Amino acid sequence: MASIKDVAVEAGLSVATVSRALNGHPSVSPAARRRVEAAVETLGYRPNAVARSLRTDRTRTLGLVISDVMNPYFTELARSVEEEARALGYSVVIGNADERPDLQDHHVTTLLDRRIDGLLVSPTDGGSPGMLAAARAGTPMVFVDRWIPGVDVPVVRSDGRAAVRDLVAHLHGLGHRRLAIIAGPAATTTGRERVDAFREALGAYGLALPGTYIGQGDFQAESGRRATERFLDLDEPPEVVFAADNLMALGALDAVRARGLRVPEDIALAAFDDIPWFVHTDPPVTAIAQPTRDLGRAAVRALVERIAGRAGESVTLPARLVVRRSCGKPGKPGNSSIESPSPVRRSTP
Repeated sequence: MASIKDVAVEAGLSVATVSRALNGHPSVSPAARRRVEAAVETLGYRPNAVARSLRTDRTRTLGLVISDVMNPYFTELARSVEEEARALGYSVVIGNADERPDLQDHHVTTLLDRRIDGLLVSPTDGGSPGMLAAARAGTPMVFVDRWIPGVDVPVVRSDGRAAVRDLVAHLHGLGHRRLAIIAGPAATTTGRERVDAFREALGAYGLALPGTYIGQGDFQAESGRRATERFLDLDEPPEVVFAADNLMALGALDAVRARGLRVPEDIALAAFDDIPWFVHTDPPVTAIAQPTRDLGRAAVRALVERIAGRAGESVTLPARLVVRRSCGKPGKPGNSSIESPSPVRRSTP
């Protein structure tokens, strides 16, 4: 591989002049710059990123620690983060925490050892020791999707409360009164927030959320299946299961089918976090969609601001309800209010 000395020889210039030209220094004349560019092209020279990072104390690399790479929501989030980072001249190294605080700390430590410029994290819980230490040490950091209350780090997230209200209004309008939820881990902000929003929305219609209608999940399909089986074993099963995560919704759908029941004729199903698969399930699943790509882009921009020494702004974007055919009133599969092609109801911030 050609070195900067080789470029200097090819261009007939000093190493110092070549270095200034490669770094865009205004003192280099246009003629000298053209000679350097021609030499770089001839030799196929590529700057040594490691050496440059030692000189500048910057690697142009961001770290992203996501909760579960198998969850389509986080896969899409990672994609949008990588695209925006690349557009701004950064590369991204991704760590999958697999919903484990210890693994989250492992990735945070490893990424910091690689001298990343900043860190994006979707926390797995209320705060693993390594991640909290990194935040308190002043590491440029942004929380995305989930956050840790009390930690002075910008948060980029969506607000699903209005969309949950829209969902409950939709279900109530179809005649449903017994509504259950499969909750995510209480240690996560999204796990708590979605249950609170659901309970509040039910209360507006005078509907309760008894403990028997709250299933504890862990954002994995198997937990959605188990919770739904418990609902179906009740003397008075719910008319609707609302899964606070897309994978738990798929597990719930499996449990319903395993009992020989049908959605929505026997029980309705809705989910938080819309995914492309929901269009292809039978029936297509009503879901609350987060603006995932916008969140990823906003998170990268906020982190770049932090790296530059500025505050970096928290961003909250509204989620929206996407109505499909999985919530039709039991016994009325042909209900016209749910047969129209995927109408979208938008919430406001």
